[in-house]
Amino acid sequence: MTDDELYEALTRYISPHKRELFDRLAPLRTRHLTVVLEDIYQPHNASAVVRTCDLVGVQDMHVIENRNAYTLNPEVSLGASKWVDIHRYRKDADNTTSCIEGLRARGYRIIVTSPHGTSDTPSTLDLSSPVAICFGTELTGASDTLMRLADGTLRIPMYGFTESFNISVSAALVLYTLSERMRMLDPHAHCLDADAVRALKLAWARKQLRDAPLIEERLRAGTLDG
Repeated sequence: MTDDELYEALTRYISPHKRELFDRLAPLRTRHLTVVLEDIYQPHNASAVVRTCDLVGVQDMHVIENRNAYTLNPEVSLGASKWVDIHRYRKDADNTTSCIEGLRARGYRIIVTSPHGTSDTPSTLDLSSPVAICFGTELTGASDTLMRLADGTLRIPMYGFTESFNISVSAALVLYTLSERMRMLDPHAHCLDADAVRALKLAWARKQLRDAPLIEERLRAGTLDG
């Protein structure tokens, strides 16, 4: 059974509306833009950022857990974590370096958001190559390690007395602006290719079924009518 055949079989067990969403939304997802959260400790912020990623079509989010565990608040995320691939870095002594080196090896430029940044804003950042937008922990911001490994910084222009936006607000402003710019330049240039779309739709279908492994096993064995 091919993946296409398996997807067709599995989606017989989910609603037509959900399948229509899979077919419509998967081709709009992107990995050209990704997000890195370093040591976020407030569940509200963690949840709001994954929800923003889903809404703007960013498929991957990378979570560094050196000191703080990443915790979601279901009432804020509203199930968004089912649709976004969350990659967690929590096994090494220096999870920041592990995450950033892995992203750079895959061709990402590392851009850290900072109210003290002197270079780009969301309106000027170069989007010609893949970009990882990094957000540091609440209150203290990005670690010295993350700043040292960065290729550049990004600041959100502000016109008030307070120094910075809340992390969840910063992520929403930055990701929305960048994703809109990217899609205005070319709506499909940085979306997933056909193979990635196929794999993503299959992964989403599996997440919809409580007994997906058992159903898939029986479909492949021919003991369940697909």
